[in-house]
Amino acid sequence: MNITTESVGPTEVTLSIAMEPEDEEPFISRSYRQVVKQVRIPGFRPGKAPRSIVESHVGRAVLIQEALDFMVPETLDQVLKNENLEAFSEPQLEILETEPVSFKAVVPLEPLVDLGEYLALRLERQAVEVTDGQVDEVIEQLRQEAAPWEPAGRAVKFGDLVSLDILGTIAGESVINDQGVDFIPQLENPLPMPGFSVYLEGMSEGQEKEFTLTIPEDHHQGDYAGKECHLQVRVLAVKVKTLPELDDEFAKGVRDGYESVEALTAFVRGQLTTTAEKTSLRQLEHDSLEELLKLAEIQASALIYERELNGMYEERERSMRNQRIDMDTYLSYIGKTEEEWREQLKPQAEQRLNSYLVLRKLAKEEGIEVSSEDIQAEIESMLTESAGSEEATRQALSSDSAKDSIRSMVFNRKVIQRLVQIVEGQGAEPVVGETTPEPEEPTNAKTEDPEEHEEGTNPDAE
Repeated sequence: MNITTESVGPTEVTLSIAMEPEDEEPFISRSYRQVVKQVRIPGFRPGKAPRSIVESHVGRAVLIQEALDFMVPETLDQVLKNENLEAFSEPQLEILETEPVSFKAVVPLEPLVDLGEYLALRLERQAVEVTDGQVDEVIEQLRQEAAPWEPAGRAVKFGDLVSLDILGTIAGESVINDQGVDFIPQLENPLPMPGFSVYLEGMSEGQEKEFTLTIPEDHHQGDYAGKECHLQVRVLAVKVKTLPELDDEFAKGVRDGYESVEALTAFVRGQLTTTAEKTSLRQLEHDSLEELLKLAEIQASALIYERELNGMYEERERSMRNQRIDMDTYLSYIGKTEEEWREQLKPQAEQRLNSYLVLRKLAKEEGIEVSSEDIQAEIESMLTESAGSEEATRQALSSDSAKDSIRSMVFNRKVIQRLVQIVEGQGAEPVVGETTPEPEEPTNAKTEDPEEHEEGTNPDAE
């Protein structure tokens, strides 16, 4: 075997490998054992024809082609071991010749990451303040939720629930024909088209009205854009919400019930405070990672950035496929070619991969590890929060792939927690311990985006 090595910087190496017949022989023998089961040769039972007969029948080129799928990667693996090289991600392979076999492999090596004086990073967590106005706003929402719709006995006002018959035509063609539809007129409500709500204000039950509106140029139905729509409207009913009194009886009827308005107010304030604290923490996590990225110096093969970009493209493709939309339709919808969209994704792919690399390096520097006990504790926590069958959930979480996913999640959480400790000045000394083995593919081991886990403000969630 003839091997030529060409280094492209410290993070990538190109290997040109030319195989000798004796190198190919074990692989072609394996190929023969696969091919002999697939071909039918007169005079021989299936799978029993000698190799010489099979080779003369199908040709040596077929055996070689069949062998390439395992010959090339297995040969490369052996060469990397012999050369004391370790690929950071899948090498890029190119077959040069097939008789004899020769190929080229571009091998991305371990990226070089220097975090600089990361222990000196300092950031302050945003102060949390919940105002009386915010509390009052939530309680008012709760009153709105509890209020029943009742007959208004008056003309339409914004915010009422109005039952309507609507007929809309454009150039004599019917485009709207709704009977008994419920509608809440609001100035900012653009449906069915801007300005519609204004014409409803002041109408009484049983009243009819005709008016014309111009459809906006950016209307989702391009055929109607800019045209005039003639509308006929009849008000069938007008309802208004009757807000309950803000008293202890109201408080007792909210969700699980509260003894008094004071108890409800305290609960709402506590929920808002908890949510605000989580939001503040998520922002600090995000800002800390941004500062670490600014400080870090990264050298990495261009190939792993290309792989990350490919991974993001495939993720979106799978997402579209799950929605029964093919990528051509999606790209047409956003008005971009595949090349333009991939170019748009590049900065995001680079940011995601760089985040993975610096957090991976931070974990090594700080000796962060994930134990089997950590994984089991996370599984138990998931089981507690799961609404489904505990047995089914436990079985689903016991697979190797599920545990790998949980390990990655816990690992990311631990690294981010340590980074927050550092920027808040909580201990400058690294944590002693073994580092956790990382997944081979950066795309599959992407870091957890703190913003993705920000919880919404739900004052009634306990």
